[in-house]
Amino acid sequence: MKQEYLLGFDVGSSSVKASLVEVESGNCAASAFFPEHEAEIRSVKPGWAEQDPESWWTYAKKALAKIMGDANVTGEQIKAIGISYQMHGLVCVDKDLRPLRDSIIWCDSRAVPYGEKAAKALTTEYCLEHMLNSPGNFTAAKLAWVKENEPEVFEKVYKFMLPGDYLALKLSGVVNSTVEGLSEGIFWDFKEKCVSQPLLDHFGIPESMVPDANPTFCVQSTVSKAAAAETGLAEGTPISYRAGDQPNNALSLNVFNPGEIASTAGTSGVVYGVLGQVNYDPQSRVNTFAHVNYTEELTRLGVLLCINGTGILNAWMRRNVASEGMGYAEMNALAAEAPVGSAGVSIIPFGNGAERVLENKETGCSINGLNFLNNNRAHLLRAAQEGIVFSFCYGMEIMRGMGMDINKIHAGNANMFLSPLFRETLANTSGATIELFDTDGSVGAAKGAGMGAGIYADHNEAFATLNRISTIEPDTAAQSQYVEAYLRWKRNLENLLQLK
Repeated sequence: MKQEYLLGFDVGSSSVKASLVEVESGNCAASAFFPEHEAEIRSVKPGWAEQDPESWWTYAKKALAKIMGDANVTGEQIKAIGISYQMHGLVCVDKDLRPLRDSIIWCDSRAVPYGEKAAKALTTEYCLEHMLNSPGNFTAAKLAWVKENEPEVFEKVYKFMLPGDYLALKLSGVVNSTVEGLSEGIFWDFKEKCVSQPLLDHFGIPESMVPDANPTFCVQSTVSKAAAAETGLAEGTPISYRAGDQPNNALSLNVFNPGEIASTAGTSGVVYGVLGQVNYDPQSRVNTFAHVNYTEELTRLGVLLCINGTGILNAWMRRNVASEGMGYAEMNALAAEAPVGSAGVSIIPFGNGAERVLENKETGCSINGLNFLNNNRAHLLRAAQEGIVFSFCYGMEIMRGMGMDINKIHAGNANMFLSPLFRETLANTSGATIELFDTDGSVGAAKGAGMGAGIYADHNEAFATLNRISTIEPDTAAQSQYVEAYLRWKRNLENLLQLK
């Protein structure tokens, strides 16, 4: 009997990755991404960021051909398809299902004034109580920008969609989305459990433009004859899972239950926690969306904290503070020579633009408590890692204030989580156990497809073989030192915010 596989796509802004997962073992059989260089992001004006949706389809086909060849797999052996994608983007198609313009992607900021105007008109109270967020710079506000600035385009819009919806459209010929997707675009009313009509009315968006919303886990569509001919997939293969990249990252790390946290720490950092009740931050310092297992009967919300100045600070320290030629492993070892609290040195890491967790204030990065006689390179390197951890913990305080009981953090064994000092500082300051796993978004999307197609009974079966690399428990004897250092860091941050 031939081995059966699940296919996962991850549509990022730099590339599209595809992975094949063996159904029986849960192991990844092959992975590839295209392009091998960073994908083009067009920025015609400052603050703009666009990509051609057709390029995602081209990259997906190339990555798929590579993994099918590497694993010697036929289309008939692939039993379900899952899709992860860059969140908050906007794709507009006409009645022939062709893109009317380039996609306005997640990091494009042109729609900020439209979101702010909507929040005032609808009232902040309505937006937070019903949509759990301000319309901000999300998909709905981006569509409003198109309506006002490109009316000739808007008149031809048949449906709007998110980037993952477009890849599903190319595979199936069917336009639809998910409740999770509509919530990340700030269309979903959690109180009424439907698309927000007041939001559509305010922006002047016809209800007919809204794609049908499916559950995250279900057969949402199937591979069309045309797509089968283009890709080598079998016609009728179910597309049975779809989610934005951060909810999908949480799924990939088996984060489904209230109190569980998924974290990443690359150039920027994300803490994504699951909340079991409808709630929001009154100051909108974190974003709340439907998690992958949200239903009308089961409240599962994903609370998203983003810290812009994470790995980028560590990279800056390597270029400007570490000795020439020093790698990250050597930096970590040197930083560990400094004591907890870095002998009084405290670094505020917010030097990569305005931070939502600080109510969109741009404080810049600052170094506090530096003593020229007593402090050296090791203290600075440790203070940088501590500052990143403390910014995570600052956001976790907001999450706890929303009713989240944080007890476990799941993370991929990559980027800042490769640093033992970073991991220990996070565990001891937050009081949460850290579990490190070997996985990625495209593998998670493949396993999500297995759940949506009924191949796996539930997430316990789908992720039974998830490879946990290590577990880091808080050291109760040392925690007080870390908490003291955090509180000093927090006082420095609050003093800085008063100055701003």
